[in-house]
Amino acid sequence: MLSLAVLLAGCGAAQTAEAPDGKWKVTATTGMVADIVKQVGGDHVEVTQLMSAGVDPHLYKASEGDIKRIEDADLIFYSGLHLEGKMVEIFEKMSKKKPVKAVTAGLSKEQLLADPAAPENPDPHVWFDVSLWMKAVEQVRDDLSAFDQAHKEVYAANAEKYLAELKQLDDYARTELASIPKERRVLVTAHDAFQYFGRAYDVEVMGLQGISTAAEYGLKDVQTLVDTLVSRKIKAVFVESSVPKRSIEAVVQGAAAKNHTVTIGGELFSDAMGEPGTPEGSYIGMVKHNVDTIVNALK
Repeated sequence: MLSLAVLLAGCGAAQTAEAPDGKWKVTATTGMVADIVKQVGGDHVEVTQLMSAGVDPHLYKASEGDIKRIEDADLIFYSGLHLEGKMVEIFEKMSKKKPVKAVTAGLSKEQLLADPAAPENPDPHVWFDVSLWMKAVEQVRDDLSAFDQAHKEVYAANAEKYLAELKQLDDYARTELASIPKERRVLVTAHDAFQYFGRAYDVEVMGLQGISTAAEYGLKDVQTLVDTLVSRKIKAVFVESSVPKRSIEAVVQGAAAKNHTVTIGGELFSDAMGEPGTPEGSYIGMVKHNVDTIVNALK
């Protein structure tokens, strides 16, 4: 009887019937997470994305409408590693009622970088290493397959196709960034979101703020970065779509006061993708935009 009870409990964790309207309702937090679910879930999911273009997930607070979208979902996906820090309590409560999955759950401690300001916490910006984000695709594939076993072969085929595209993207980023002379391969941004990018593609990365945009920066931080730009003759810095430009503009002005000209090399997408319907509104398009912008400015 005990064995039968365990077996029945296991069966209850997966869906064997079709969704009421033919598609499972999935709520995802960021654009990057929603993009994976759409690619892997295909015609069997209807994805609602909570955080739109330009929204900072570090500071995001769920609205009443978000709570309803979460409650109405059959399945919830979020990035994890405390990226959506202010929503953790909501996810914990909702996980008692329905599947709530972090796409980064399958990453090992060895694959993660630590937050320099809080070494016990991992850096959540793993999507900037395309090879790590491929692990997130595999995680979504497995979670969807466990939830909806009737279509696991479809999810597997969709994931395989998408993973092949991401492998090409990873190769593209590696080749393009290697074309920048090593001494000029330095990426300076508003906050420290690109450490995985730097490790994966051999780029030196500097950020004015810490890993979370909730961290404050002061005059000393600006001055330290200005001194580095001047001493190393770095010519370009970058703004981010989800972070106010004033922080980087202060660095540019500080360098000018020391007779060193620094230009803004372009806008990068860090914690949010571009507008839906644009190339940057997809994960692949966002990464390509960032790579091309960095290469054009530094090369």
